[in-house]
Amino acid sequence: MAKATLVTSGGMDSATMAYYYKSKNYSVHMVGFNYGQRHSKELDSLFKIAEQLGAQVDVIDLTHIKHLIGTSSLTSDAITVPDGHYAEETMRITVVPNRNAMMLSIATAIGVAEGAEVVATGIHAGDHFIYPDCRPAFFEPLNEAFVKGNDGHAVENFRLEAPFINKTKADIAKLGDDLGVPYELTWSCYKGGEKHCGRCGTCVERVEAFLLAEVTDPTEYEDGIEFALQEIEKKKNV
Repeated sequence: MAKATLVTSGGMDSATMAYYYKSKNYSVHMVGFNYGQRHSKELDSLFKIAEQLGAQVDVIDLTHIKHLIGTSSLTSDAITVPDGHYAEETMRITVVPNRNAMMLSIATAIGVAEGAEVVATGIHAGDHFIYPDCRPAFFEPLNEAFVKGNDGHAVENFRLEAPFINKTKADIAKLGDDLGVPYELTWSCYKGGEKHCGRCGTCVERVEAFLLAEVTDPTEYEDGIEFALQEIEKKKNV
């Protein structure tokens, strides 16, 4: 059976990606990362999803570098996670320096060592505006570099894949619904509270994705979805 090593959190994109590769008859290894993010409870969701899928799961501890990459609201308690739509300029404060390159590098090392044909990440088109390390211009040369950097050591046809890089979050929600992804187990909120806040960028994006996909949202939001709906409407009028 072909193997896929996946960069995963406990969110919608990761869960859908894992179910996607499982549906393609890959043996799935879900690799998560604890880099000191305030929403580290997403890793609890990762384990729940892996259990549902019957997938191997490992979490890499990167907390020892948190103090070195503390310029993001995700890694610094001194910086507030902003509310509002994901596409707002204020969301730039959620950028963690070189995060995807770090994760993909480690996942590639694991993938090569375990003979995986594919190392994949769930980055999608909705990330392009805010996160430069989610864009094709970043991902395509990284794939080329990692393939060349493991020449003679990786299996034949080894590659990096980003199956959703040109898909919207709504596209992902539709696919996940078709694949039976247990979205009630996933976690998106950057604030990491007891419930999804319903106000931060990832919560607003989550609400919007389910609405556009016409898929039932199983999420319980602390403040309901009224704020998110207002933000979505504001985006339409810009």
